[in-house]
Amino acid sequence: MNIFKSLTFEPALGWVAGGLLAGLLLLLAIALILHGLRKGRDTDADRWALTRRTAMVLVLALMVLTPSTVSKTTNKAVNATDIFIAVDVTGSMAVKDAGYGDQEGMSRLDAARAAIHDLTIIYPDASFSALSFGVSTSVDLPLTPDVRAVGNWAGGLATEPTSRSSGSSLDAPLDRLSLVLKQTKDRHPEDRILLYLISDGEQTGPDERRSFSVLREGLDDAFVLGTGSAKGCMVPLSSDVGGNDAHSWVTDPTTGQPGISAMDPKTLKAMADEMSGHYQALAKGTTVREGATAAASKRYRVTKVDQVSRHVTPLVWPLALVELALILIEAGLWIRTSRRLL
Repeated sequence: MNIFKSLTFEPALGWVAGGLLAGLLLLLAIALILHGLRKGRDTDADRWALTRRTAMVLVLALMVLTPSTVSKTTNKAVNATDIFIAVDVTGSMAVKDAGYGDQEGMSRLDAARAAIHDLTIIYPDASFSALSFGVSTSVDLPLTPDVRAVGNWAGGLATEPTSRSSGSSLDAPLDRLSLVLKQTKDRHPEDRILLYLISDGEQTGPDERRSFSVLREGLDDAFVLGTGSAKGCMVPLSSDVGGNDAHSWVTDPTTGQPGISAMDPKTLKAMADEMSGHYQALAKGTTVREGATAAASKRYRVTKVDQVSRHVTPLVWPLALVELALILIEAGLWIRTSRRLL
């Protein structure tokens, strides 16, 4: 009974070409019937022959319409969480006043690396995309489920040369993030999209920071992770050659003394609020495995999305067997008749 409920026509040639061809075959069948009725006894074809030949044309018409069964299957997609990680790589991220877990006195960027490592652990079924921002923003890693690629990216992160710095702008990644989040939402509308932004919250650029609220529409959740200390520390001077000079410091142009860079939790909290997200400070004794991030990972890492697929199975072969049988009968009777006439 179920097979008849799911029975439909799915012309292999399409409804336009298939419909026209089936219509022509139907007209041919009608013409055969009318021809047989008009000729009556004047033709050598009896009713059995007329029925057989008409059936051959009608079966062929049905084959053109391609009778099929349609079934729907529901699959569970477990990789339905997309994590975007944006990391601040301005010169202040080299300051060694950060802590993470049981470590302290580490650079802010090292704390960010440790947090990224933990994110790949607490979201084992997610896909990750990675961005770095400073003077400019770049998508360093397109969306991928390969956590090793994420680890390699984090391990290769380096702060920008302070010689190129013209001030930190926290809104630097906004435009690029808006674009990639929209593209992901369009391609995977059923996915959950999360953003982790890691920074010390220092805004030293001349322009006022733009609001992160523009990202809210494209996100299911957002987390701002603050790294560094509120007390702050001097910023090591770095050059285009690479590496930091432990004995040279970035100078404050207003005082002529080494400048102090401090984490700004107030700004970081404001950024999280603008995205309707959460703020968490990275410090000794804490990791992203606790707090709001841990709670979110339990919700999103097991996210399953129902994906309904429609499967069409043609049922032409039974009609082909019937057509073949009718052709063999017709051929056999024609051969027998031909021999009688010889």
